[in-house]
Amino acid sequence: MDDVPKVGGKNASLGEMISNLSSAGITVPDGFATTADAFKLFLAHEELDQKIYQLLDSLDIENISELKSIGERIRRMVVEHPLPVELETDIRAAYNTLIGQSPKSVGCSVAVRSSATAEDLPEASFAGQQETFLNVSGIENVLRCVREVFASLFNDRAISYREHQGFDHNDVALSAGIQQMVRSDRGSSGVMFTIDTESGFEGAIFITSSFGLGECVVQGSVNPDEFYVFKPALEQGRPAIVRRTRGSKQIRMVYADKSRASQNHSPVEIVSVDQTDQMRFSISDEDVAALAKMAITIEKHYQRPMDIEWGKDGETGELFILQARPETVESRNEKGVLERFQLKEKSHILVQGRSIGQRIGSGQVKLVKSIEQLDKVQPGDVLVTDMTDPDWEPVMKKAAAIITNRGGRTCHAAIIARELGVPAIVGCGDATQSLTDGIEVTASCAEGDTGNVYEGILDYQLVKTNLEEMPELPFKIAMNVGNPERAFALSKIPNAGVGLARLEFIINNTIGVHPKALMQMETLPASTQETIEARMAGYKDPISFYREKLVEGIGSLGAAFYPKPVIVRLSDFKSNEYANLIGGEQFEPNEENPMLGFRGASRYISESFQPCFELECAALKYVRDEMGLTNIQIMVPFVRTLDEARQVIDLLGKNGLIRGENGLKVVMMCETPSNAVLADKFLEYFDGFSIGSNDLTQFTLGLDRDSAIIAHLFDERDSAVKAMISMAIQACRKAGKYVGICGQGPSDNPDFAFWLMEQGIESVSLNPDSVVETWVFLSENRKQILPTS
Repeated sequence: MDDVPKVGGKNASLGEMISNLSSAGITVPDGFATTADAFKLFLAHEELDQKIYQLLDSLDIENISELKSIGERIRRMVVEHPLPVELETDIRAAYNTLIGQSPKSVGCSVAVRSSATAEDLPEASFAGQQETFLNVSGIENVLRCVREVFASLFNDRAISYREHQGFDHNDVALSAGIQQMVRSDRGSSGVMFTIDTESGFEGAIFITSSFGLGECVVQGSVNPDEFYVFKPALEQGRPAIVRRTRGSKQIRMVYADKSRASQNHSPVEIVSVDQTDQMRFSISDEDVAALAKMAITIEKHYQRPMDIEWGKDGETGELFILQARPETVESRNEKGVLERFQLKEKSHILVQGRSIGQRIGSGQVKLVKSIEQLDKVQPGDVLVTDMTDPDWEPVMKKAAAIITNRGGRTCHAAIIARELGVPAIVGCGDATQSLTDGIEVTASCAEGDTGNVYEGILDYQLVKTNLEEMPELPFKIAMNVGNPERAFALSKIPNAGVGLARLEFIINNTIGVHPKALMQMETLPASTQETIEARMAGYKDPISFYREKLVEGIGSLGAAFYPKPVIVRLSDFKSNEYANLIGGEQFEPNEENPMLGFRGASRYISESFQPCFELECAALKYVRDEMGLTNIQIMVPFVRTLDEARQVIDLLGKNGLIRGENGLKVVMMCETPSNAVLADKFLEYFDGFSIGSNDLTQFTLGLDRDSAIIAHLFDERDSAVKAMISMAIQACRKAGKYVGICGQGPSDNPDFAFWLMEQGIESVSLNPDSVVETWVFLSENRKQILPTS
């Protein structure tokens, strides 16, 4: 890495890894590099540099047409300029040496890549600004590509970027790296980060993968598969994949055969991916784990978050590291300050895709089909296109938001959007068809991995919190979390863990299918079977799909907050909600009042539902015992009687979830008057209570919380409800057991949370958007005596 001034960050890093990490299992294809001095020698040859910098000095960087014209002129000058004799001689000699020692597994083709001497430093990201040439054969082609790489220092995007970042054009030189190719055209490739790129969560590795050469992933022309790996579990040798998302992977880049290459002058070509391959993951779980281990090794060596490109040789099955550079966006974010964008209203969702960043932007849609139409985009517009090119950076910085049909969260356009602080939603598939030129939309990246494009201009707010100034409280504040996709980001909010993780959210949003429908696929209509098969593509079988998706959701929540406790509530769907799942209608009763019907413990212990319940148990056991996320605790909802309490504890035990074993705690939701009245008896079966104030209010006051007619009577602060809650708290305190509350009440009413604090509650679990406000309120009013009625 001491050679960065000579060969730039990218090439220096490749040499660093070959020199120091080969013995640690990091395999990097060999190569050689021209130096910054060689580049300057080339420019000084026949005073080419004077001609270039004279043109740049006269350039108005905000005039896009002028930028394009002068950029083209400079690049043509560079490509047509001869290499100095001594430089050409050295390149020929190095190339012959490289090809002579080329192992058969790699072959004789090379990649010619750029490495700017100011590129990929923590203060600046030049990612993708210069050219890369793949499958280059023969010295004459290599020499030509070296000049093309030199010329790419003067791409429109590179010129614009240096101007806006304050880099002097004279201070940035270019090194050309000539590296042996990996046959990932017959395998897979992608990008990985040793940090979650959207939230900055440092405990996970984020990996993208698609078939073929990696340029499609990097350029954003393909929607890749995504994987998250939990570092601590991986380092303990445990299963560590906490999330999988299958991308569409419709195209891949491969070597062109010689006849086609001669016709189109390109040694690579884009081909379609077979439908069967699109419906499977492009790498195995074993590959994911191996790549993640490499990423950890590289991160530890550099002692900073890293951005890594990798390739899998389709002929040998070997995994190679092709590039590694410091991650350049999260490393510059303000530490100790939490920024949260929050929608204050919602409307109809027009388009969905993968969110880039966590911001919100709104404006008028401008559909752009090609670079020639970029002039349409004015400051504050929402840029909508098939896919962006890094050349578009001068316009991207004007946009309020960027929306694309194609692309993944590690493509260059995504990296640039993050750096510019512009919200982007990529991989939407049909954005250019679904969004009409001129309409007003709001693009929200503040709701998890899924980015939503809403109709109209919606109101939103930015909340900043200084995390170093949060006062102490006499009880713990946890969070209610449903969406595992938001877990990494939410973990940055001050918290004591998760007081309520809703399993039904995972079932509804990431599975979407009734568990019995998966168990009895053959009984379903053909059309329903096709729908289910599309959802479960990439997984071994229907049962594995259900169980593994539960594992991923629970694992993401456990990993995000580890080692803080995460209390996972077993599924609490009512029969009408289960019926709404795909294939659910034929397996559910038609109840007049599902809120009082077949739900909670009654459902788990019933003979008809037990096989489904066992899948939930299997997932929880795997996450705790195999992945080592023993911070996962279990909450049992809606236990009507003491006999149900006994039966459900016995059933959990039969499925390997035994209270006290491996630190397992099982708490019960206290949500019916019978739970409060017989609190001491129920506590004989459980490790504590989590008070569900929503249902407890409903049943204490005898009202339907879904009825608009009597909605004004619903109040957790009613004296009768408070009496029930007080009974439950005191019983837990007497028994020396956990007592928390996870209903809506404390989130909506800080004074209610204050009353709970006075009663001796151990933990209050709040909705994430109310944590900071309630925390501050309680701190400021601790000495205030509130009325208890």
